[in-house]
Amino acid sequence: MRRQESPPPMPELLRQRVEACYVQAEAFFKRTFPRPEVSFKLRGQKAGVAHLHDNLLRFNPQLYQANQDDFLRQTVPHEVAHLIAHQLFGASIQAHGQEWQLIMRGVYELPPHRCHSYAVERRVAMRYIYRCPCPDSDFAFSAQRHTLVRKGRRYVCKRCRQVLTYSGETRSE
Repeated sequence: MRRQESPPPMPELLRQRVEACYVQAEAFFKRTFPRPEVSFKLRGQKAGVAHLHDNLLRFNPQLYQANQDDFLRQTVPHEVAHLIAHQLFGASIQAHGQEWQLIMRGVYELPPHRCHSYAVERRVAMRYIYRCPCPDSDFAFSAQRHTLVRKGRRYVCKRCRQVLTYSGETRSE
């Protein structure tokens, strides 16, 4: 069983930047907004995620550490703008639509970039090779899917309808 790592403590600068973004939005819209819960529990390629219905912001600690200045300048307002847009305009708006862009440009005076350009280290993934009777039939399963097969789940080839079986081979991607 994998040990659950606790996230690093939330940097005070990031908390202050979230608050500053809210103060700026409140001055612009002349109304108050409920403050979100802020978490540093995000991994992978995303720098930040706004959970609209939970009023929650999650940030990636590795990308923050490697890109602190731009992260505070661009990523934090980007995510806060999602929550502000949701609270102002409702759930039917597009994630990076005109309402969100209005907030990025009008409130924060920032370009409405949809994605970051931070260098992201991809971790090497182990793949488990499954086969069926079809020629050239390699199916690369993730560790999670391989575990499901070991627990009894069955996967079937779409061409021959035979159950895929583990070949005993693995590869790194």
